[in-house]
Amino acid sequence: MIIEETRHEASEHRAAPGSLARASAGGGKDVHISFEFFPPKTKKMGDTLWASIKKLEALNPDFVSVTYGAGGSTRERTHQTVARIAAETSLKAAAHLTCVGADKREIDEIARAYWQAGVRHIVALRGDPVGGLGSPYVAVENGYAYGSDLVAGLKNVADLDISVSAYPELHPESLNWDDELDNLKRKIDAGASRAITQFFFSADTFVRYQDKALDAGITIPIIPGLMLQPNYRGLKRIAKLCYMSVPDWYHELFEPLDDDPKTRLLLTASTAADLAAQLRAKGVKHFHFYTLNKADLAYTTCQILGVKPGHLTAKV
Repeated sequence: MIIEETRHEASEHRAAPGSLARASAGGGKDVHISFEFFPPKTKKMGDTLWASIKKLEALNPDFVSVTYGAGGSTRERTHQTVARIAAETSLKAAAHLTCVGADKREIDEIARAYWQAGVRHIVALRGDPVGGLGSPYVAVENGYAYGSDLVAGLKNVADLDISVSAYPELHPESLNWDDELDNLKRKIDAGASRAITQFFFSADTFVRYQDKALDAGITIPIIPGLMLQPNYRGLKRIAKLCYMSVPDWYHELFEPLDDDPKTRLLLTASTAADLAAQLRAKGVKHFHFYTLNKADLAYTTCQILGVKPGHLTAKV
């Protein structure tokens, strides 16, 4: 489990001084980690990605995942990256798959190819509309219409371990919390074994979501996704597209630093570690890092959590 099944009193204040030190108290033996990468577009980007993978491999994550571009635009690169991780490292690789850009037959063939390559874990997502967030979603003809349909189809292909998405601030298309949680329950009923959240900025946001899920009878692990994005303009753009709120304190920290990348890098590591410390204090045991293919920020945050090279835990 990633968090104790208890209720927590929400508090809007930031972690007290010393929270980072407390995060690593007792070592990281009970901490689970995972990392997300995206497939490279160029050889230089590929070299950067592989250096990051090799550095983070030493931390023994539970799994690493590789994203799938909008409309299946990175299908081949995703497959090549996942297959290489599975063949050349000790890591357990998970491949992202979406409903967008391919019909059921094509998606089933992709899943079978992953299985044959030794990949047993799929991150199954409906995917964004072809026109981008905010435009109507239209299912591919003869395709999987929803994330829950995709999960069920993948489970028919093979006994895959399937992760799905979760949204602590509501998916942009959800009508309300009942709608949001009903959708997650459909994916669980179809065969999903864990959920990974969209990124967020406050530990209370995750805790409130976890409590709502428990109240709805959802008991699978829900893993918080932590974004490691030092480009504040890019982060704001993503947050706006996803209808996510950026807190005032975060804006005040980063807004004056457009021309100071080194300070932004340090602040990104500090705020990510601070958030992880608060979550760990609330009982969270697993953290999923959106690495943007750069290892240093994820590595630093894991060090603060007490996760060091040679880190070993029982897999979840």
